[in-house]
Amino acid sequence: MSDDVWQRDEIESPCINICVIHREERICTGCFRTGDEIARWSRLSPEERRTLMAELPSRAPRLRKRRGGRTARLNRDT
Repeated sequence: MSDDVWQRDEIESPCINICVIHREERICTGCFRTGDEIARWSRLSPEERRTLMAELPSRAPRLRKRRGGRTARLNRDT
């Protein structure tokens, strides 16, 4: 059986198999999609996928902010 049968003309998922939803930002730390976007991916039109794919890189800085480490945790409780 040829693999050609299983290829479809659609935008591939941005998933990189690091599937963890950031607790505060509510986006996946691997692909930057929301849980809802991940769940709806297979039902999105190619245009909707392209639009979302173009938006994802702008979400990355939301996860790169330093949270302050141990000192911030200690100060938060005081």
